[in-house]
Amino acid sequence: MITNALRSLWAEPRAAAAPERGRRDWALVGVLMMTALLEGVLRDHVVWRPFATIVAVGLAPVLLWRRTQPLACVVVGFGTAMALGLATLAGGPSHVGLNAMIYILVLVYALVRWGSGREIVIGLMFVLIAAVIGTIADYTGPSDFIGGFGILTASAAGGAAFRYRAESWRRALEQIRSQERVGLARELHDMVAHHVSAIAVQAQAGRALAGQRPEAALEALAAIEGEASQTLAEMRAMVRVLREGAPAEYTPQLGVADLVSLARRDPVPVVEVELAGDVAGLQPQVDAAVYRLAQEALTNALRHARNASRVEIRVVEGAGRLRLRVTDDGQIDPARPAGRGFGLLGMTERAQLLGGTLRAGPAPEGGWAVDAELPTEVGR
Repeated sequence: MITNALRSLWAEPRAAAAPERGRRDWALVGVLMMTALLEGVLRDHVVWRPFATIVAVGLAPVLLWRRTQPLACVVVGFGTAMALGLATLAGGPSHVGLNAMIYILVLVYALVRWGSGREIVIGLMFVLIAAVIGTIADYTGPSDFIGGFGILTASAAGGAAFRYRAESWRRALEQIRSQERVGLARELHDMVAHHVSAIAVQAQAGRALAGQRPEAALEALAAIEGEASQTLAEMRAMVRVLREGAPAEYTPQLGVADLVSLARRDPVPVVEVELAGDVAGLQPQVDAAVYRLAQEALTNALRHARNASRVEIRVVEGAGRLRLRVTDDGQIDPARPAGRGFGLLGMTERAQLLGGTLRAGPAPEGGWAVDAELPTEVGR
């Protein structure tokens, strides 16, 4: 388990969306450089005063690259601290450096927050070596040892916590966007498939009747024009949502009351709509889902039910549940999808998102049946 965790960490890519260097970074570096300079000038008993001051002031600009080159910054910062510790071990004075150099802990945070897994492992090993050398060089007791490593651990833990939080937020946004894409794909499929199927049926009817009844062909052309205009209007509404970022729920939504408009004026197939119970006060999401489910079921009947003369759409509300049944009396087309088509997939997703169920398949009395059951209240 530990080996797998280390392999996973080693393969971890760099954190996404690292902020670019901005005014705050320059301001931070300026404040740190001024603080180090003032400490080097005003503090008493500074060992190697000019050298220590120059190192503390000159090292601060490294923070400007802490997000883009976290490992290199850690090597430079803690390499300097390691060099000062080695100088002490070689017989030099103790406590070399300024207190202001504590800002190099920001590099540990940045390494874990923005670095790749490989950079984090290498960088933390380098920090550990530098910390051990520095502790040995200036060892004053176990409290300093424990406190120093505690501060380093807190810096790394802070970077890991913020990295995890940002990654969780990014994944949540990706999931939301994915759900929005699926929803738009579902709406697009249901809308376009229905109107295009209706246009195809009208064109076939007009072609069949053109020789015997020219007026029927004209009626079919008028129906085709109406379907095409409605398709164009709905497509424009969807494009407006995508281009202008308008919330999808603010766009006009069709509901149960609009199911009657699905009934065709053509004699074949006859579409009958029956509404029973209180279907006037449904929640908007349930209302729209019922319409889309019935629309897609009717589209499948128009496309796949051979020799169908009748399609029935029945909506019944009662006991906090709403039941939709769409049936046709056509012959089942062997090519008709039994559960793998995008239409049936979208219908099932619609029902499940609202806590309902959907079944589709051959009816016992013949033809095809779609049965959906949804709660009348969602999210209460």
